[in-house]
Amino acid sequence: MADKFRKKETGMDIEITMLMVGAIQTNCYIVNRKGSTDCIVIDPGDEAEKIASHLEKKGLSNQGILLTHGHFDHIMGVSKLQSLAGGTLYAYEGEKELLADPGLNVSYMVNEETALEAEVLLRDGQTLEIAGMDFTVIHTPGHTTGSCCYYLEQEKILFSGDTIFMESVGRTDFPTGNGRQLLESIRSRVLILPPEVQIYPGHGPETSVAYEKQNNPYA
Repeated sequence: MADKFRKKETGMDIEITMLMVGAIQTNCYIVNRKGSTDCIVIDPGDEAEKIASHLEKKGLSNQGILLTHGHFDHIMGVSKLQSLAGGTLYAYEGEKELLADPGLNVSYMVNEETALEAEVLLRDGQTLEIAGMDFTVIHTPGHTTGSCCYYLEQEKILFSGDTIFMESVGRTDFPTGNGRQLLESIRSRVLILPPEVQIYPGHGPETSVAYEKQNNPYA
């Protein structure tokens, strides 16, 4: 089993802390520039108290919550985390309906019906300037209609949600999933990035564009 807590200092000046949260072991990422107390949280799927406790322990101020998509295991900690640590909620514009519907985001399946409304809806290709970092929004439909990745171009870091994993891809049998779209997104939006780009997925270990081009059967 992977560690439930892992901190990685990248070759640039970005710090990435991964907290594994919830029954499905979702990767929740806390990202900040070294030396800065401003941070963002990506996909707080559960255990908001644990995430908030880490922020407090490290003296970090949450500037925003970025969602890669709206499935229950990536969103159930959002409301509690906002009440504990603040942070504006961001999501891709095409995910608005799924976030608001427990049937579409399948939170009803775990008896934790969750409905959210993002405070800021993002567009494909948009640069989100937050916590001293510049995230490019890359729309990657397939796992859900409004799935997206967040790309730190200068640092060559991609947060991919459930679009792509090490040697695998996200499922497409939940509402708004589409297998053809997912493969197209992976091939035309993710694997065209520079080979040295490090990929931080929604589940499992980190990987890279170069590795996935050689080893992912869906590439």
